[in-house]
Amino acid sequence: MTINKITKDGTMTAEISGRVDTTTSPALENELKESFDKCKNMVLDFANVEYISSAGLRVLLSAHKTMSKKGGMKLINVSEDIMEIFEVTGFSEILDIE
Repeated sequence: MTINKITKDGTMTAEISGRVDTTTSPALENELKESFDKCKNMVLDFANVEYISSAGLRVLLSAHKTMSKKGGMKLINVSEDIMEIFEVTGFSEILDIE
């Protein structure tokens, strides 16, 4: 998994590539936590995410809770396969997905 972050005008955009699973989700969690104080809004670009496990979902839920108190968090460019996981788990009702 790779993460490329860009912060501009209070919005941090993270382009995530690869698998978000038990092995990689701690790195994602650390990268997102590092950005919490530096941004008002967070955009996670899932265009190149191949897979997300329950560990990855937990990281998203935690980030969503934190960012909801500040400005917000949204996911963009979510593939059909990943969207299906969000729908089955109910995350499509919780997260802001465009």
